[in-house]
Amino acid sequence: MANRKIDVHHHVFPPEYVAALDRFGVKHGGGIEIPAWSAEADIETMDRNGIRASIAELSSPGTWVGDGSTAPYLARLFNEYMAALIAKHPGRFGAFAAVPLPNTEAALEEAVYALDTLKLDGIGVQASNGDRFLGDPGFEELWQELDRRNTVVHVHPNVHSTSEGIVPGVPEAFFEFIADTSRTVMSLLFNGTLERYPNIRWILSHAGGAVPFLAWRWTLADYIPPLKKQVPKGVLHYLSRLYYDTTLSTSPFAMKPVMDLAGPSRILFGSDFPYAPPPVIVNEVALLEKLDVFDADSRQRMEEGNAFELFPRFAERAASAPAAAPVLVP
Repeated sequence: MANRKIDVHHHVFPPEYVAALDRFGVKHGGGIEIPAWSAEADIETMDRNGIRASIAELSSPGTWVGDGSTAPYLARLFNEYMAALIAKHPGRFGAFAAVPLPNTEAALEEAVYALDTLKLDGIGVQASNGDRFLGDPGFEELWQELDRRNTVVHVHPNVHSTSEGIVPGVPEAFFEFIADTSRTVMSLLFNGTLERYPNIRWILSHAGGAVPFLAWRWTLADYIPPLKKQVPKGVLHYLSRLYYDTTLSTSPFAMKPVMDLAGPSRILFGSDFPYAPPPVIVNEVALLEKLDVFDADSRQRMEEGNAFELFPRFAERAASAPAAAPVLVP
């Protein structure tokens, strides 16, 4: 298995970040215990699954742990750790910078530092931040700047306070992550953010949550004047321009609707390491290989081609050097 995939849904847990969460009593993300992580285990998993490089971000809860004063510290900690990791392992890692939303001023300052000084690859945001979805008018200044820069923004779901413990005993990640992504897209859509800032390249986790399923239902807004004003080109225009990753969605029931909605140029490979442990990733990759949703061209786009267009530095490196030797799965 050649190492060619670019993984756009990947998590790194700096030890200092985990320690900080522990001080706040945070031991779970989406109801699932924060997993152990090491660069060595990460690279081994990439090699076993044909992954050339992974672009990492913070998972839920991100930087918001109930104390807004800590969020800028956690964001800076993650971003500087990732810059060092990228330098130590050239070509194997990238990073979506963490920003301390819902503090827009601090988030804007951190985004500029991460993109200009640390040279990270994009911005990673939680779908809800302090219970505020991404279409919140208070975030406008951040989107203005990221639109000006043509920034890639990866959206990872969080757990809104109204979604906690709805089904006792079941991790919120099983469903509430899907709801969080879908609700934040609805807010971006019907608050006009997607219309005002067309140069932001948004990547949605987990095949977009329920967005492909809801797409036609949301087109009812095309007939409701107050909503139509926010989506003047029609709902499907905006949804088809978003990017969708394959993470934990490697079935025809998830991938075919995404393909129908957005087409082969908008689907990106994602693994969810280390929340998805190595056996799960092996299964994800095997299932993707079997899906007839993809032909040879669209499979190449999903695995690397679409990512190369968003992150040219990986394409340049792939063209100038051979992929790392893969370790075959026994």
